[in-house]
Amino acid sequence: MKTNKKNIVSALILLAVFVIFTILIKTVNVAAIGPEGTSVGFAFINETFKNVFPYNDTFYDLSEILGYLALLTCGFFGCVGLLQLIKRKSLKKVDKDIYVLAAFYVVVLACYVLFEKIVINYRPVILDEGLEASYPSSHTILSLCVFASAAFMVERYLKNQKTLKTIFGTASIVLAVVTVVFRAFSGVHWFTDIIGGVLLSLALLNLFLAFLPSEK
Repeated sequence: MKTNKKNIVSALILLAVFVIFTILIKTVNVAAIGPEGTSVGFAFINETFKNVFPYNDTFYDLSEILGYLALLTCGFFGCVGLLQLIKRKSLKKVDKDIYVLAAFYVVVLACYVLFEKIVINYRPVILDEGLEASYPSSHTILSLCVFASAAFMVERYLKNQKTLKTIFGTASIVLAVVTVVFRAFSGVHWFTDIIGGVLLSLALLNLFLAFLPSEK
């Protein structure tokens, strides 16, 4: 399978920026401004952001709903692959795009699990489960990765249906952005959590595009 070298380079650069940003969070302007005296880097910026956007039930619930919609989107493309398998009766005949997308979802899930184990900082508020890891924002990663990759898939599968392609493609991008904004406004993440989520998402999306087969 051919890879897009430009996207590989972009992915590596963005990943390097994400790693450097993460290191800075653990070393620059660290202060105990979190719940139960937990420490957070870039304390001045993060505390200011927290004061401007305190916890908000409405934005939190909306972002949760959109998160479930992202999971449904994953399920939809899983069904597309399953239907192709049933119809074509061979794993080899399932579109390569679907396999690349499935691998992409696995990588996104792996990143989620990784940062649940490696705690960079905790949420600025305590919810039902007590102290929870909040960096990078998992909702930001989920929404950007799933909805943005869906936009690319729509571009491929509906390329001959311009109206539907425009509607679903635009909706995917809007959902990605709106979910991130709602999550930021919900007050359950520090500002740096959102930025870290965006950086990692862009790195992963470039990796996805690098391995996405060329259109015929």
